[in-house]
Amino acid sequence: MEQDRAFPVASLTLAAVASAAMGLAGAPLWLGFAVFLVWAGSLWLAVAAPPKAIEPTTNGTFNRDDMGEFIEHAGTPLLVAENSRISIANKSARNLLGAHVLGQDIRVAFRHPEAVSLLERGASGQAVVQGLIRRRDIWILNFQRLADGLGVIELLNQTAEADISRAHTDFVANASHELRTPLSSIIGYVETLREEGGQAPPEMRRKFLDTVLNEARRLQNLVNDLMSLSHVEAEKHDLPDEQLSLRKLVETAARDAAGPDRQDRVVLDCETGIAIQGDPRQIEQLVRNLVDNALKYGAAGEEVRVNLRRLPEGEAELTIADRGEGIAPEHLPHLTRRFYRTDPGRSRASGGTGLGLAIVKHIVERHRGRLDITSKLGQGTTVTVRIPAVENDGKAASEGQS
Repeated sequence: MEQDRAFPVASLTLAAVASAAMGLAGAPLWLGFAVFLVWAGSLWLAVAAPPKAIEPTTNGTFNRDDMGEFIEHAGTPLLVAENSRISIANKSARNLLGAHVLGQDIRVAFRHPEAVSLLERGASGQAVVQGLIRRRDIWILNFQRLADGLGVIELLNQTAEADISRAHTDFVANASHELRTPLSSIIGYVETLREEGGQAPPEMRRKFLDTVLNEARRLQNLVNDLMSLSHVEAEKHDLPDEQLSLRKLVETAARDAAGPDRQDRVVLDCETGIAIQGDPRQIEQLVRNLVDNALKYGAAGEEVRVNLRRLPEGEAELTIADRGEGIAPEHLPHLTRRFYRTDPGRSRASGGTGLGLAIVKHIVERHRGRLDITSKLGQGTTVTVRIPAVENDGKAASEGQS
């Protein structure tokens, strides 16, 4: 250890005098010498300075290997540009842009005017890039300059947010169109009746009033379905906790959908003892929508078969099959979209709102189930719903209860 002040001569002299005095007083020589050593040693420690702190040897610059290791497993695509070339790209960036991006010029790596303009300026900033990977992709590119010729590029995917916004816009536009059509019809017929001033022939008045009533009911059905869809979407992440026995519920809902005029067309084949965790109101709505669709779009007078059984895999399987014209294969992937119709004229004429299968899809998702639609032209359509079954613990409503 190094000293930072003068050697303590006076103190050591005092220690020597004290030891000599102890010897003259009759103390043993070794004791006086020991006292001198202890005194001198304590004085030596008191004046010694602590070791100096070791200064870090870094020069303040980033180490490429350390930086690459630091960002490698980040979930966000991150790249480091050095003198207009990509020198580091983490795993997310390589998966997105390809491993060949390393070493590329930034103009080749991104090929987007706004991105290239931002990166070439060399100043920190942000740019919105569309079509970086796929045509409709939307990304936010953040660039942070760190040192001379060095900068970090962060890519944030905004495609999902844009898709949600676009879906909301489309939904509002479609809903407005669907509401406007019956309202325009109602207003037109009412204005005609008012202009006639009560002079219109009774048959024409009756025809116009029947049309107004039908359009008003169509409007009411559309509003009801919009409300139902809103409720189902709001609850679709909440797993139902009520145990339901399915047979009675399915049979009752199917008969309600058929009504008195179509009861003879519905054929029920439902096993007993099948239970699920579910929302009774939504399951009833699911069955009514599917049976009503099958009766509307199946061939007139043909049977609609409603089957319920338990699969060996532990699922409750509900199938609704009609016999009719069937659905062309290109329409099948789109049937659960809101307001999608394979035949808009026929659907509106039968009172359909275009929301029935969208509601069914969300109900099935809430119950952690699966929805499958198969169809053959000229033979008919079958809709299959599979929902995880549970053991009936006796808390569910009995099969024979009304």
